[in-house]
Amino acid sequence: MNKYKIFALSFLVLATVLFSCSKHLQELNENPNGANPETTNPDLVLSTVLTESAKTFVTLGYGDIAGVMQHTQKDGWGGGHNNYDWGNSNSWGSFYDILRNNKFVYDKSLAKGYNGRVGITLVMKSLMFGLITDLWGDVPYSQAVMGDMGGNEYTFPAYDSQKSIYDSILANLELANTLLSQGDNNESAIGAADVYYGGDLKKWQQFANSLALRYYMRLSVKEPEIAKAGIEKIAGNPTQYPIITNAADDATMSFPGNSDADSWPSYAVPQSDSSNYRRIKMCNTLVTELLRLKDPRIAVWAEKVQVSILLDPSLTGAVNRTVDTVIDGETRTVRIVSTGYLNAKNLTVDDINQDPHYVGLPVALNAPQLYNLSPTAEQAAHNPHVSWVNKTFANGKGAMARVMTAAEVNFILAEASSVYGWSAGDAALHYNAAIRASFDAWGVTSEFNNYINQPEVVFNGTQQQIITQKWIASWSVATEAWFDWRRTGYPELHGVEGRTVAKELPVRFYYPLEERNLNSNNATAAENNLETTMYSNFGNDGSKNSPWSKPWISTGTGKPW
Repeated sequence: MNKYKIFALSFLVLATVLFSCSKHLQELNENPNGANPETTNPDLVLSTVLTESAKTFVTLGYGDIAGVMQHTQKDGWGGGHNNYDWGNSNSWGSFYDILRNNKFVYDKSLAKGYNGRVGITLVMKSLMFGLITDLWGDVPYSQAVMGDMGGNEYTFPAYDSQKSIYDSILANLELANTLLSQGDNNESAIGAADVYYGGDLKKWQQFANSLALRYYMRLSVKEPEIAKAGIEKIAGNPTQYPIITNAADDATMSFPGNSDADSWPSYAVPQSDSSNYRRIKMCNTLVTELLRLKDPRIAVWAEKVQVSILLDPSLTGAVNRTVDTVIDGETRTVRIVSTGYLNAKNLTVDDINQDPHYVGLPVALNAPQLYNLSPTAEQAAHNPHVSWVNKTFANGKGAMARVMTAAEVNFILAEASSVYGWSAGDAALHYNAAIRASFDAWGVTSEFNNYINQPEVVFNGTQQQIITQKWIASWSVATEAWFDWRRTGYPELHGVEGRTVAKELPVRFYYPLEERNLNSNNATAAENNLETTMYSNFGNDGSKNSPWSKPWISTGTGKPW
């Protein structure tokens, strides 16, 4: 064989080997367990967008923000919940993960001309970016979730102003309303992938316009003319702008309850009485208000105390014993104590709560596990003298995540009409409809008439009454109560000097540590747009990046403090 033939043969062998290696390396670089963006059904990703968004809302609204808004308190590991001691834990990574997935569905749907799915993704984009800017202030928006396009402007995105984000949200919701009103445009049925509405685009249209009402009301102090025009536009044209008006159309998600990942946040498999559930107790602030108003929802949200406390001043000595007795026709266990027993414990009558049914933890106690004569022999979280959260919330599928409700919508319209004088319908009717929707959602409809006719509940037209009732109805979605409180100062909630990080409630989250490390120039520019306050020095990240520094939505308003 001459040298030319040898060379040709060698070249062919080498080329074959290199091609084979290249192909093999390409195959190795393909994740067999991953999804191929070119072939993935976007509906599978849409389902993830919806479920993760709902979980995000309930994790915040039943978690630490429920502590801030004094729905609940924890009697163990409660620094973030009771005291607002968040440190560097306020990460937004999972929020932007949802938005990346949502953009994938949007791009695929837009390419196919699927108006319904594009409309849904615009609603979800508005929902999640709205939550992010509500929580932090200026945030990455126009250059966000575009890292696949390359370039430093997408790897290290600039922060858009909070005002411009709200404006964009409202524009996107207007477009979503138009697209969703056009029907499915010959799309294949979404069906089970839509865990909120089962592919019902009419209900998505209601969701879009209801969410717009949320953000118009958010602007009521900073941009009152824009808020007025937007709310009147929607309220005045229900044919073009349908909204959620009854609980049956609420944007909600149920939980399968098969594992920790697909269960209510406080649930843990296999224990229904998990430590996450046991740590959460009712807060005295909410319990006191529910008892004052004889509100039947307390029985849905709270457990009665297992052992009531009765102080009997007639007893001599340090008496401390339990007996069974009948309270309101129900046999209950009561712990009877004497004044002498309290003296021996260096306690006074004011240190114990003798309500026979419901007792909440006061805000940010130094030792909440010992409150109300908790027996020292028992594990702290098993305190029988305070109200646990209802056992429904120890069940993986016992409750639903509530993202947008008829109660919220009607409260917005009541406030718009009564407080601001905008053309949004009859304020009293909206107020009553809001409470009725909440009663319907929580299964106590039969109690509505008795409740609404009480002098303390009858509509009086004040913002304080409307927002306080909205705060009550926001159980498990306390984020909305937080943003309403920040805007109005109602209900009148405060921290406790010497126990909470600051004596007033915070108004925002810290910018995430990873952002301040990796995208420091843009993060610093956003921090400088915050308004420092008398409490901004609280926290450990400097006076600008503080939960007590005000974002644009609160600057110059004098609210909430």
